[in-house]
Amino acid sequence: MNPESRIQEPESKRLAPAKSFEQLIVWQKAHQLVQETYRFTESFPRSEIYGLTSQLRRAAVSIPANIAEGFKKRGRADKVRFLNIAQGSLEECRYYLILAKDLNYGDTTKLQPQLEEVSKLLEAYAAKILASGF
Repeated sequence: MNPESRIQEPESKRLAPAKSFEQLIVWQKAHQLVQETYRFTESFPRSEIYGLTSQLRRAAVSIPANIAEGFKKRGRADKVRFLNIAQGSLEECRYYLILAKDLNYGDTTKLQPQLEEVSKLLEAYAAKILASGF
């Protein structure tokens, strides 16, 4: 059983290894972040459709997409590389949310905690894979 493919839950509640990326809590939370990002950007000015709206959505989608892609990679370094790309996209989203707030495009307070949660889960998941004997 590979630790990197376990469903991410507290040690006492750990279940069987995840059979798909969709079972990973980190992916589920990242997917929810994408959905919330799409809802948030719906109210952006029309002039931002090819600017901030597109950039923020693209960066948000990249997070769960890279988690999914990394899930099936065989080597530890490969898996962690995709998680690192997801982390980079998350930081990109963090900046875009700062910019959106500064431009008065909406209230980012609902997205900030979600972003933090995904960030922490990504860090923990990557650390677990690196620490595994895989």
